[in-house]
Amino acid sequence: MADATASASLVEAADVDVDLGGRRVISRVSVSVAPDEVVALIGPNGAGKTTLVRVLLGLVAPSRGIVRRKPGLRTGYMPQRMTIDPALPLTVERLLRLALATGTDARTRVRTALDEMGAGHLANATVQELSGGELQRVFLARALLREPELLVLDEPVQGVDVAGQAELYGLIARIRERRHCGALVVSHDLHLVMAATNRVICLNHHVCCAGHPETVSRDPAFIALFGPQAVQSFAVYHHHHDHQHDAHGDVLPLEAESKVKIGTGVHG
Repeated sequence: MADATASASLVEAADVDVDLGGRRVISRVSVSVAPDEVVALIGPNGAGKTTLVRVLLGLVAPSRGIVRRKPGLRTGYMPQRMTIDPALPLTVERLLRLALATGTDARTRVRTALDEMGAGHLANATVQELSGGELQRVFLARALLREPELLVLDEPVQGVDVAGQAELYGLIARIRERRHCGALVVSHDLHLVMAATNRVICLNHHVCCAGHPETVSRDPAFIALFGPQAVQSFAVYHHHHDHQHDAHGDVLPLEAESKVKIGTGVHG
């Protein structure tokens, strides 16, 4: 689909169908992401979330419907997984520099992105020795190298423990606040991602429900899809963190101007 200028959104899909291998993967889906907004796309495995992301990025053409993107839109994409040959002696800095065109400021840009993620000390580490949380911070830094207007994060907390998940969502919120970019966060997990976003879209081949996280959590379609136990264990609330974690999980002070609201989603 050709880009269009008629929308204030960074990216927008209207009544999109996608047929793959003779099967309808997503049906009549409409979704948009605006500047300075974090949108969560949730749903069970196989619901069509990654396919929808590929449509929004222009990697898959819809079978029906319209996709509009801001002209010249700069997108930072963090894929669900990235396979790196374990025998390849690749440092973090080298991995990130591969994502850049050659230039005299490449090293500075890489170091700046890593520092923003609290991972500057990992620049000379080999990729294979990183923990799950460290690796996700590196991939997030890689997504920032293009100075994106739109961040697309596909399952960004895979392989990360609960404390690390909360901190990663906090990082995403701080990125949005500093850079005023939009973000589309894709996940099949409920608690943290719903509490850490402005708007939720629940997908199961079609849009089951959409809106503010608290509203979605009470929607009958959400309850039917995830079960009453999900609602019973889920409480959307926000609190101010007075600390953050580094890439190793150690506690660090959080400067006053960097405090953000993130939800734990766990109520006990």
